[in-house]
Amino acid sequence: MTTALITGATAGIGAAFARRLATDGHNLVLVARNTERLQEQATELHDRHGIEAEVLTADLGTEDGIALVEKRLADSRNAIDLLVNNAGFGSKGQFLDVPMAEELTMLKVHCEAVLRLTSAAVPGMQARGRGGVVNVASVAAFLPRGTYGASKAWVVQFTQGAARDLAGSGVRLMALCPGFVRTEFHERAGMGTDNIPGWMWLDADKLVAAALTDLSRGKSLSIPDPRYKALMGVAKLAPRGLLGGITSKTGRKYGPQ
Repeated sequence: MTTALITGATAGIGAAFARRLATDGHNLVLVARNTERLQEQATELHDRHGIEAEVLTADLGTEDGIALVEKRLADSRNAIDLLVNNAGFGSKGQFLDVPMAEELTMLKVHCEAVLRLTSAAVPGMQARGRGGVVNVASVAAFLPRGTYGASKAWVVQFTQGAARDLAGSGVRLMALCPGFVRTEFHERAGMGTDNIPGWMWLDADKLVAAALTDLSRGKSLSIPDPRYKALMGVAKLAPRGLLGGITSKTGRKYGPQ
């Protein structure tokens, strides 16, 4: 039986990955900051699906938290077959409104943690000739959206570059770029959602199902919804200045996820 490690596992897209992978019979390592929520989730998934669910409390905004998960990923005796780097957050406010400490924490979670955890997981997968990494980015990666969008753009570029380097190794890397998903993401960031049209909202479970299909097909980039694929196609053709004006109306880091 294979094992998947999911960061940011207790809510939203991370929880949807946990539900789907448990349903498919994968053992899980669930990573988040809240031990109580992790334990409740692990018990529920074990009782419902008969899988083993390990709990790992870690804050990926800290050195100790990243190092703890790195150590688990490098444990060859309890191999990880699929890594889902999902942990992330958004911030409300325009440039200079957000404290620098918060900006740096965002880069640590979205970029440094993704780099280090992917680097910790892949050597073992490569040695076994199989494995996968899903790095959750956002369609904000393709729009001018300050630190949030820039960090997600880094995730996309890093993942696609690494996927190219690992071609033929049996290890698949994919950047997942969701749009607006009904999760706790915006509430935690203090962002209102009343001005977002209903048709733009995605279901987390359907999104995960599409993402896993794309991973199985060997895609290095997944935008798992026709609506957002069309929007991103238009965005590629639109002037950057126009996009900047549109996205600034909802706040610099009003990030789809």
